Amino acid sequence: MTPAEAAAQRQALGNRLALSLSSRQQASRHHLGNGDMVMATVPSGRGTASLSLRPGADNTSFEVSEAALLRDVLFVFQGINGKIIKMSSTADRFLIDPKAGVPQSWRDLLGKLSELGWLHNKIRKFVDMKMSDRALGLVGQSFCAALQQELTEYYRLVAVLDAQVQQDQDLGVSVGSGGGLTLRRLVVWSYEPLQRLKTLACLVDSCKGKKGGALASVVHSYMQTGDPSLRSLVKHTLNVVSQPLWEIMEQWIYEGHLEDNYQEYFVASDPTVKEDRLWHDKYSLRKSMIPAFVTREQADKILVIGKTINYIRQVCQDRSPLRTKAVVKAGEGEEEGDLFTRDVDGSLQQVIDTAYRETSRILLDILHTKYKFMDHLKAMRRYLLLGQGDFIRHLMDLLEPDLNKPASTLYLHNLTGILETAIRATNAQFDDPDILRRIDVRLLEVSPGDCGWDVFSLDYHVDGPISTVFTPETKIQYLRVFNFLWRAKRMEYTLTEIWKDQMTIHKLLLKTVPEMATLLHRCHALSSEMVHFINQMQYYITFEVLECSWDELWKKVKESPDLDHVIASHQLFLEAIIQHCLLDNESRDLLSQLRTIFDLIIKFQTTENTMYRRAEEEMNIRLRFNRRIQENTEKGKWGLTELDEEEEKGRQEEFRKKFLTQTKTELRVISQSYQDMVQNFLLMLNEHTDLSLRFLSFRLDFNGHYHQREPKLNRSLSVSYARTRQRSGKEP
Repeated sequence: MTPAEAAAQRQALGNRLALSLSSRQQASRHHLGNGDMVMATVPSGRGTASLSLRPGADNTSFEVSEAALLRDVLFVFQGINGKIIKMSSTADRFLIDPKAGVPQSWRDLLGKLSELGWLHNKIRKFVDMKMSDRALGLVGQSFCAALQQELTEYYRLVAVLDAQVQQDQDLGVSVGSGGGLTLRRLVVWSYEPLQRLKTLACLVDSCKGKKGGALASVVHSYMQTGDPSLRSLVKHTLNVVSQPLWEIMEQWIYEGHLEDNYQEYFVASDPTVKEDRLWHDKYSLRKSMIPAFVTREQADKILVIGKTINYIRQVCQDRSPLRTKAVVKAGEGEEEGDLFTRDVDGSLQQVIDTAYRETSRILLDILHTKYKFMDHLKAMRRYLLLGQGDFIRHLMDLLEPDLNKPASTLYLHNLTGILETAIRATNAQFDDPDILRRIDVRLLEVSPGDCGWDVFSLDYHVDGPISTVFTPETKIQYLRVFNFLWRAKRMEYTLTEIWKDQMTIHKLLLKTVPEMATLLHRCHALSSEMVHFINQMQYYITFEVLECSWDELWKKVKESPDLDHVIASHQLFLEAIIQHCLLDNESRDLLSQLRTIFDLIIKFQTTENTMYRRAEEEMNIRLRFNRRIQENTEKGKWGLTELDEEEEKGRQEEFRKKFLTQTKTELRVISQSYQDMVQNFLLMLNEHTDLSLRFLSFRLDFNGHYHQREPKLNRSLSVSYARTRQRSGKEP
């Protein structure tokens, strides 16, 4: 129902009353008897209005005519004191003059009729007090304007009644003759205005202290009524009240402007937030101001629409005109209305969805084309998550001499130069120059005893709109993941170097120093265990964690309807990697155990390198000794004297007893420690809640090598297997 139709309906009420009163010419006179004086109580909203009929005023002279009472009632309707019925400020009720002679039946009727005056005063007082109160806001002022419209229609009805009474007097029609207006007829005709004023008074009570969307929600709650006329009244009031909200929303979803001087809209803005945090922090929802007829999903989309427009203008620096309003208008035709009306007929959802799709499409197009967001995302994968294999390998080869030094001796400019050399020598050189300029070296805080491997890290500089996705918080997450991957990649690199040394040195040593055979075999067996462990860890990290998570992220980003979904998908990607790479709080003990295993691998490399150096020295001494024998023989001399032979035997015996025994002990300790650490690691994996980590333990011990050594591991695996079957539904 439009406001014009509502006004016409209210005006028709007075017209019907006048027509009915003029057409009624027959009525019987009612004899009114005496009775005790009573008090009629009139409920209204949260208070009560009453007309006090005092028992002490037992006047039976009946000198007050019904015409005089009608005239007084019309004054009471307007909240004005009559000659007989007056408002008591102390009692907050209308009181009949105790000296007036009024029959009991009339007193009952006057009690019902005076309720209109009390309700009128309640509404009138609220309107007069709040209309000029600017703190009430635009919605509150609209509420007062709607109340004023209803009071104006109510005054029109009173004017019609007053005209009827005056006409009866001019024509000399007696009140009791049946042709004019009587108190009983007035009760009947005032029933609908009474219900309307009761509803308005309830609204006044409920809306005190409310403003904006909260006030509109209160008004909307009164729509739940089965009375069509009252529902129409509340609907009209709600239409007027929601009009300022619709105007604010139109400016927000079409232009991105938020003119909310009284903080009554459900979108809030923080002017102190800078542009780099505009998307995350500048705009938010005032949940208390969301109208009841606007769902949370709609409110979230409305927030995103305006936020997207401001992001395009301020962060993306795109000033081209948006066609959002034209697209919305084309979709909805010439339909007009306010916020609540659009909610009722469903067009509000259509407006929101259309504006949401259009603004989000424009923003994502700008990010993908102008700012190459997908290229930056792939660069993060290739360089910070070690996806560019040839580049990472060559970088490690170039950095190894420097990173083996103490961390305090490293210089950033030297490492940066090595990074640029690695880029130019690998396929990384074919990337976009803008991406290559953003790759940089970062050194972490140095702790005592750290080497270059412990503090080195790659960094990727971001700015402009892409920094909205790659926030400082996400950069820290990337740094944590990089350090873990870099450490794991270092283990793979170290074991590769160990294998190369074994392949090149073993044959030489065995020919000259055959006593080294047992040590070399032990080294080869231990390194094979380590290679298997690291290869399985690398496979798990690279394929099951990084590649699977990356594939899922790529699909989600391609299908994301807005920037919020892109940010959320990227955050889920990082959280999944952190969780599966043992970097979350739940896996802290596992990570500590894994780092201990990594440290043992480094210690094994150091011990083996020391062994090789000492073995090479021994090999060179023996080769020189053999060459001297050969040279003496060629000269016709004895190859060696008895003294030389004794000295050489003594030296070799010392080598076997001292060096070989000490090295065997060191390798035995490292081997035992390594196996103990791996067994504990497997036990912790099997007790983890993550199913993929429990499956990792099966691959790490695929042949049951560690099961035979540790009985607890067998029991743990059995429990884990039973738990896995139960969760998969194979067992009850």
